[in-house]
Amino acid sequence: MRLARAVHLDESDTLVFAQPAQTGEWCIPGGFAFANWTEDRLTGKDKQAFSNGWLGVETFGRVSLVVIARIEEAEMERLTENLAGHFVAVYGAPDLATARPAAREQLMDMVDLCADHDDNTLLAVSREMTEAGVREAFRSIPAPEANLSQFAVHGDE
Repeated sequence: MRLARAVHLDESDTLVFAQPAQTGEWCIPGGFAFANWTEDRLTGKDKQAFSNGWLGVETFGRVSLVVIARIEEAEMERLTENLAGHFVAVYGAPDLATARPAAREQLMDMVDLCADHDDNTLLAVSREMTEAGVREAFRSIPAPEANLSQFAVHGDE
């Protein structure tokens, strides 16, 4: 099974997101956070989080890019509990038992998104506000094939 981890190619996420995700933490799109937003909310760092931020499910910070990696079921269980707790604390779910299925569904949606891509593929998300609500689009950037000749140094013998 695959999920995606936060990756930072530079320091820009620390500048553009109010709370950046930590490098290596597991992530989901997290579009649910914007369900009740309106255009007037889309300014500054909130706009950046809305426009292209993945949600880390450990710190609940945002990141611009994620990389696909393998995940074990035990780790998925831990993430389900963490996300369910977030749903109770932040979004008003009545209790963990009620929040767990929604948390698991969010994680499994991400598993489905990652399933058709190889490990180390980068993913980007973009969102826009439409009359029908938030529209998400995903873009993949395949991991570059490493050519041994790029790294090997051959001398005359």
